[in-house]
Amino acid sequence: MSPPLSRVSRKLHRWGAIIILIPVGLVIVTGLLLQVKKQFAWVQPPTQRGTGTTPVIDWPQLLEIARSVPEANVREWRDFDRIDVQPKRGIAKLICQNRWELQINMANGEVLSSTYRRSDLIESLHDGTFFGDWAKLWVFLPNGLILLVLWLTGAYLWILPVWVRANKKRKRMKKT
Repeated sequence: MSPPLSRVSRKLHRWGAIIILIPVGLVIVTGLLLQVKKQFAWVQPPTQRGTGTTPVIDWPQLLEIARSVPEANVREWRDFDRIDVQPKRGIAKLICQNRWELQINMANGEVLSSTYRRSDLIESLHDGTFFGDWAKLWVFLPNGLILLVLWLTGAYLWILPVWVRANKKRKRMKKT
Protein backbone atom coordinates (compact mmCIF):
# COMPACT_ATOMS: atom_id res chain seq x y z
CA MET A 1 0.00 0.00 0.00
CA SER A 2 1.35 3.42 -0.92
CA PRO A 3 1.97 6.05 1.76
CA PRO A 4 -0.83 8.64 2.32
CA LEU A 5 1.28 11.47 0.87
CA SER A 6 1.79 9.45 -2.29
CA ARG A 7 -1.97 8.90 -2.68
CA VAL A 8 -2.69 12.61 -2.13
CA SER A 9 0.07 13.56 -4.58
CA ARG A 10 -1.38 11.28 -7.25
CA LYS A 11 -4.87 12.77 -6.83
CA LEU A 12 -3.56 16.34 -6.84
CA HIS A 13 -1.47 15.56 -9.89
CA ARG A 14 -4.38 13.96 -11.79
CA TRP A 15 -7.00 16.63 -11.02
CA GLY A 16 -4.57 19.53 -11.39
CA ALA A 17 -3.63 18.31 -14.86
CA ILE A 18 -7.30 18.13 -15.88
CA ILE A 19 -8.06 21.63 -14.52
CA ILE A 20 -5.20 23.36 -16.35
CA LEU A 21 -5.34 21.33 -19.58
CA ILE A 22 -6.63 24.06 -21.94
CA PRO A 23 -4.97 27.22 -20.53
CA VAL A 24 -1.56 25.56 -20.11
CA GLY A 25 -1.92 23.99 -23.56
CA LEU A 26 -2.45 27.52 -24.94
CA VAL A 27 0.61 28.79 -23.03
CA ILE A 28 2.75 25.92 -24.35
CA VAL A 29 1.71 26.33 -28.00
CA THR A 30 2.06 30.13 -27.98
CA GLY A 31 5.36 29.84 -26.09
CA LEU A 32 6.73 27.53 -28.77
CA LEU A 33 5.65 29.98 -31.49
CA LEU A 34 7.29 32.87 -29.63
CA GLN A 35 10.51 30.86 -29.29
CA VAL A 36 10.80 30.69 -33.10
CA LYS A 37 9.32 34.09 -34.02
CA LYS A 38 12.57 35.28 -35.61
CA GLN A 39 12.87 32.10 -37.70
CA PHE A 40 9.33 32.15 -39.18
CA ALA A 41 8.09 35.20 -41.08
CA TRP A 42 4.51 34.00 -40.49
CA VAL A 43 4.92 34.91 -36.80
CA GLN A 44 7.00 38.08 -37.10
CA PRO A 45 8.27 39.72 -40.28
CA PRO A 46 12.06 39.59 -40.65
CA THR A 47 13.82 42.89 -39.99
CA GLN A 48 15.04 44.50 -43.21
CA ARG A 49 18.06 46.75 -43.73
CA GLY A 50 17.95 50.32 -45.00
CA THR A 51 20.61 52.02 -47.09
CA GLY A 52 21.99 54.42 -44.50
CA THR A 53 22.57 54.81 -40.79
CA THR A 54 21.54 58.46 -40.45
CA PRO A 55 17.79 59.06 -40.62
CA VAL A 56 16.89 61.53 -43.38
CA ILE A 57 13.11 61.04 -43.28
CA ASP A 58 11.34 63.22 -40.69
CA TRP A 59 8.20 62.40 -38.69
CA PRO A 60 5.62 64.07 -40.98
CA GLN A 61 7.12 62.24 -43.99
CA LEU A 62 6.98 58.97 -42.08
CA LEU A 63 3.27 59.51 -41.41
CA GLU A 64 2.64 60.27 -45.11
CA ILE A 65 4.50 57.13 -46.20
CA ALA A 66 2.44 55.04 -43.77
CA ARG A 67 -0.79 56.62 -45.08
CA SER A 68 0.18 55.48 -48.59
CA VAL A 69 -0.04 51.79 -47.58
CA PRO A 70 -3.77 50.87 -47.61
CA GLU A 71 -3.41 47.69 -45.49
CA ALA A 72 -1.88 49.67 -42.62
CA ASN A 73 -5.07 51.74 -42.32
CA VAL A 74 -3.16 54.77 -40.99
CA ARG A 75 -4.76 58.21 -40.93
CA GLU A 76 -3.16 59.82 -37.89
CA TRP A 77 -0.50 59.21 -35.23
CA ARG A 78 -2.84 57.39 -32.87
CA ASP A 79 -3.24 54.64 -35.49
CA PHE A 80 0.23 53.42 -34.47
CA ASP A 81 0.80 51.07 -31.55
CA ARG A 82 4.51 51.89 -31.53
CA ILE A 83 7.39 53.04 -33.71
CA ASP A 84 10.80 51.43 -33.45
CA VAL A 85 13.59 53.47 -35.09
CA GLN A 86 16.76 51.43 -35.66
CA PRO A 87 19.49 53.79 -36.92
CA LYS A 88 22.12 51.02 -37.22
CA ARG A 89 19.82 49.17 -39.64
CA GLY A 90 18.64 52.39 -41.29
CA ILE A 91 14.96 51.58 -40.77
CA ALA A 92 11.87 52.51 -38.80
CA LYS A 93 9.38 49.79 -37.88
CA LEU A 94 5.88 51.16 -37.64
CA ILE A 95 3.56 48.77 -35.84
CA CYS A 96 -0.05 49.80 -36.41
CA GLN A 97 -3.05 49.30 -34.15
CA ASN A 98 -4.39 46.70 -36.61
CA ARG A 99 -1.15 44.66 -36.16
CA TRP A 100 0.18 45.64 -39.60
CA GLU A 101 3.93 46.28 -39.64
CA LEU A 102 5.68 48.66 -42.02
CA GLN A 103 9.45 48.82 -42.30
CA ILE A 104 10.60 52.08 -43.85
CA ASN A 105 14.07 52.88 -45.17
CA MET A 106 14.98 56.02 -43.21
CA ALA A 107 17.39 57.18 -45.93
CA ASN A 108 14.92 57.41 -48.82
CA GLY A 109 11.41 56.59 -47.52
CA GLU A 110 11.10 53.29 -49.41
CA VAL A 111 8.68 50.79 -47.87
CA LEU A 112 10.92 47.74 -47.38
CA SER A 113 8.26 45.52 -45.84
CA SER A 114 4.51 45.69 -45.38
CA THR A 115 3.29 42.60 -43.51
CA TYR A 116 0.83 41.42 -40.89
CA ARG A 117 2.60 40.88 -37.54
CA ARG A 118 1.23 37.97 -35.47
CA SER A 119 3.82 37.92 -32.67
CA ASP A 120 2.03 40.57 -30.58
CA LEU A 121 -1.28 38.68 -30.81
CA ILE A 122 0.47 35.42 -29.90
CA GLU A 123 2.16 37.11 -26.95
CA SER A 124 -1.15 38.50 -25.68
CA LEU A 125 -2.64 34.97 -25.88
CA HIS A 126 0.45 33.60 -24.11
CA ASP A 127 0.21 35.93 -21.10
CA GLY A 128 -3.61 36.11 -21.00
CA THR A 129 -3.96 39.84 -21.73
CA PHE A 130 -5.89 39.00 -24.92
CA PHE A 131 -8.81 37.94 -22.70
CA GLY A 132 -8.50 40.94 -20.33
CA ASP A 133 -6.87 41.65 -16.99
CA TRP A 134 -9.41 39.46 -15.19
CA ALA A 135 -8.20 36.41 -17.14
CA LYS A 136 -4.60 37.15 -16.24
CA LEU A 137 -5.41 37.20 -12.53
CA TRP A 138 -8.26 34.70 -12.29
CA VAL A 139 -7.31 32.12 -14.95
CA PHE A 140 -3.61 32.30 -15.86
CA LEU A 141 -2.23 33.04 -12.35
CA PRO A 142 -4.13 30.15 -10.70
CA ASN A 143 -3.08 27.90 -13.58
CA GLY A 144 0.54 28.85 -12.94
CA LEU A 145 0.12 27.97 -9.27
CA ILE A 146 -1.51 24.63 -10.15
CA LEU A 147 1.35 23.98 -12.58
CA LEU A 148 3.78 24.57 -9.71
CA VAL A 149 1.88 22.01 -7.59
CA LEU A 150 2.00 19.56 -10.53
CA TRP A 151 5.75 20.06 -10.75
CA LEU A 152 6.17 19.46 -7.01
CA THR A 153 3.91 16.39 -6.91
CA GLY A 154 5.49 15.02 -10.08
CA ALA A 155 8.96 15.42 -8.58
CA TYR A 156 7.78 13.72 -5.38
CA LEU A 157 6.17 10.85 -7.29
CA TRP A 158 9.36 10.42 -9.32
CA ILE A 159 11.73 10.61 -6.34
CA LEU A 160 9.63 8.39 -4.02
CA PRO A 161 10.43 5.03 -5.73
CA VAL A 162 14.13 5.93 -5.90
CA TRP A 163 14.11 6.78 -2.19
CA VAL A 164 12.21 3.58 -1.27
CA ARG A 165 14.66 1.40 -3.28
CA ALA A 166 17.63 3.13 -1.65
CA ASN A 167 16.16 2.53 1.83
CA LYS A 168 15.53 -1.16 1.06
CA LYS A 169 19.09 -1.51 -0.22
CA ARG A 170 20.46 0.17 2.93
CA LYS A 171 18.42 -2.16 5.15
CA ARG A 172 19.69 -5.22 3.27
CA MET A 173 23.25 -3.99 3.61
CA LYS A 174 22.79 -3.57 7.39
CA LYS A 175 21.46 -7.13 7.76
CA THR A 176 24.55 -8.66 6.14
